[in-house]
Formats: sequence, structure tokens, C-alpha cells
Amino acid sequence: MKLESTAIICAYNEQKTIVNILKDVIETHFFNELIVINDGSKDKTGELIKEFKKTNDIKDVHLLKNKGKGFAMAMGAELASCEYLVFIDADLSNFTTEHANKLLSPVLTGNADMVLGQPSETLIHPNVNPFKSLSGQRALKKIDILSILKKMETVGYGVETLINMHFKAHNKVIEYVCLMNLVHPSKFQKTKHHKAVIEFIVEGCQIVATTFSNIKMAVKSSKYRVLNITSINN
Repeated sequence: MKLESTAIICAYNEQKTIVNILKDVIETHFFNELIVINDGSKDKTGELIKEFKKTNDIKDVHLLKNKGKGFAMAMGAELASCEYLVFIDADLSNFTTEHANKLLSPVLTGNADMVLGQPSETLIHPNVNPFKSLSGQRALKKIDILSILKKMETVGYGVETLINMHFKAHNKVIEYVCLMNLVHPSKFQKTKHHKAVIEFIVEGCQIVATTFSNIKMAVKSSKYRVLNITSINN
């Protein structure tokens, strides 16, 4: 059953996994369209996407320079023709119809405004992962992020933090789900140790910068969190 939804994959130097994740998403027969943004990759990611497109119905954009994850996600959202969006990381393995359904169904039924999915096969178990709110696997309504698309373009790896703060500041319902048997390699599995450390530092800095540059939103989101906890306790 196809739903009114767009799958968006943003890729940067993911030549080892890009074809497999594109195949996985296509073979779910779950989405109305698949958009892939090649964010200035320096490896063969772009070539592989173009070759895949020859036999598959996808929309592809190839940026000449690396603009950052936030820019790529914002571009994918702008290009999407469907009401519901599902963002999927380019380095995943074993993405299935079950995963797509688990991400999107709570949004479609109105039980959640955004769903964040945590792969079960990753470095930190989903039940104890302190970074699960930064997951790249997320489903939401396009209309709910239209007002922050321009901000998304500028925050790089802080994009998930920005989206989370935006939803919390508007008292939106966020649901977390575990995506069983979905494989997501850590940076240490994908690259050399020193490069992985540098990437973590860069990402951390961009996340912190995003939080402080949107301090009013952060304060508002925290206010709603406190109010919700208070109402639950009462």
C-alpha cells in the first residue's frame, strides 16, 4: 500500500552503502517518491546514484560542493511533493517495509507529530542510547518544518537538534521507536579512528552552536517540557 509520503535520503561520501539503501527503500513499495540529495560527495556516490536512476524512478540532486546535512535535508523537503516526509540515513542496511510503517504510521494516525527511529543494530543499544533524539530516521509532516527550512540550511549537523527544539517549542508530540534489525554503522566502523574523532567534534560543535543560536526556541521547548512533567505528576 502506497501512502502519500516522500522518502528523503541525503548522502555524503557513502559509496559503500548508497545503492543498497536506495534498493531497500524502493523495494518497500511504501513511498510515493524517493528523493536523494548528493551533498557534494568526493567519492563515487554521485555516479552510483545516476546509474541507479537509469532503472529506477527517483529524483536526484547533485550539489557541486558539500553544503552540510541541514542544507541537504531542507532541499529534499522543499522538493517533496507529498504531505508526509520520512528522512532516512544513507549508510543504513536492511531497511524494510516494517521500518517504514513503524516510522510513518503514528504520524498518519495523528498519534504523534514526529517519530524518531533508532536502529537496533548500532554501537549503543536503543534502550540506553543518550543520543537517540539525534537520529536521522524521522517521519513528520512537511508543513510542520516549512517555517524553519531556511534555518535548517545553515546549521549542518545541528539540523536534528533544530527540528527537535522547533517541535518541542510548539508542544508537538514526539514518539520514539526501535527499528529492529536495522543496521547503522558507527563512524569508527566507517573510517579511521582519528577521522571519526574529528567528525564527532565537528558535529558536537555544530549541535552546540545550533542550540545557542536558537536560545529562545530552546527555552520555550524546555518550558513545555517542565509543564508536561508537572501535569503528569499532578
